[in-house]
Amino acid sequence: MTARLPVGFAVEIDRTTRRLDRGAVLLGGSPPRLLRLAPVARELLAGPRLRVADRRTAGLARTLLDAGVAHPRPATGPTAAEVTVVVPVRDNPTGLAALLAGVHGVGAVVVVDDGSRTPVRVPDGVRVLRHARSRGPAAARNTGLAEASTPYVAFLDSDVVPAPGWLQPLLAHLGDPAVALVAPRIVAGAEVGRGSVGRYEAVRSSLDLGRREAPVVPRSRVAYVPSAALLVRRAALAALPSWPGFDESMPVAEDVDLCWRLHAEGWRLRYEPTSTVGHAHRTDVRSWLGRKAFYGTGAAALAWRHPGLVPPVALAPWTALACGLALTATRPGLVGAAVVSATATVRLSRALPQLEHPVRTAVGLAPQGLLGAGWQLASAAWRHWWPLSAALAVLSPRSRRTILALGVVEGLADWFVHARGQAGLDPVRHTLLKRADDLAYGTGLWVGAWRHRSTAALRPHLRG
Repeated sequence: MTARLPVGFAVEIDRTTRRLDRGAVLLGGSPPRLLRLAPVARELLAGPRLRVADRRTAGLARTLLDAGVAHPRPATGPTAAEVTVVVPVRDNPTGLAALLAGVHGVGAVVVVDDGSRTPVRVPDGVRVLRHARSRGPAAARNTGLAEASTPYVAFLDSDVVPAPGWLQPLLAHLGDPAVALVAPRIVAGAEVGRGSVGRYEAVRSSLDLGRREAPVVPRSRVAYVPSAALLVRRAALAALPSWPGFDESMPVAEDVDLCWRLHAEGWRLRYEPTSTVGHAHRTDVRSWLGRKAFYGTGAAALAWRHPGLVPPVALAPWTALACGLALTATRPGLVGAAVVSATATVRLSRALPQLEHPVRTAVGLAPQGLLGAGWQLASAAWRHWWPLSAALAVLSPRSRRTILALGVVEGLADWFVHARGQAGLDPVRHTLLKRADDLAYGTGLWVGAWRHRSTAALRPHLRG
């Protein structure tokens, strides 16, 4: 999908994008990439924003967006009257009532009752479709999608409540004809936050993708968006191969699958955190851990449908080797890690001949790669690979000390990044709950791998 951006559409350089060589090169995106600007492009991009005025500026703006170094600033978008809101629900009348009370001014509202024990009740003007028996949320959403006649459809689960003004920031993104899907930030609802699990979920929910806007691209910082709240271009979903919409054979991870199928068809997807919806996070320990494990079971099916997109870690070979040597916690291992890192830095500088200062840039980039690799491995040791870590801990006292140290350091780092300065948990309880979160997800991951008789979701990916 290469539709041209409309006149008046603007893009803004991401605040983390670095300008090198006096603005001739941009370094940014996820994963990071270098863009060398032609003289004309450099002149057009003298400031932080670029506004589309003709074919040339439209092409440059599209390149910057697709590289992830800039974000859209649309001028106009569709109206709320062009949106049908679809709500799948099963046995949640209280949540449904709260949701419908927060939806105003849209073209239509369709509630799909997915086999509730007691038929749902809705206000006048809301249409109800009913499944005689539960067919799952994917099927319920597809039933509503088929009923919609508007160009755009918003899917809202019955356990979310949209904040005032939630729809307009999402609609603006659809002013780009290449965007098929845009999602808001999902934050803790007003009733969440009591107790340790509630406070942890308020800052570390699997559904909350953070404060930074992003393109939705597999194996990037925002690889997918959850289906609890989505705005989609109806024609894009209807034209998808295999399933015109959500894959009804998937009881979990159908939202990830939808994002990746749209991406494979060339559509753009966006995450817009200025739009928020509140979600009733699970705070009972048993249901919370069960939900985490349930999410984990979906990885094996995703790995089968989308090969190479679900690795537990994705590392450059040199970072894998350097981290492996460092984790031996021996003098030869640490020396070897330093030698590997220095060699990789030199090789990286030689791969950047187009820069004025390739060595300086490589010296800045290599430690970031090593730190990111270490973070991935520490997380995977307690999440994706915890049965292997447990076996190593039993067999080797040195491995046991290393694994425990990784768990503590990664947990404290996670608290520092996500929870520091907020009215949440202290570092110790946050770390303990992070480890429980990871162990539950990892358990589901291994269960799913066993059911599918596949280790694809457990194998690391080493890339150059």
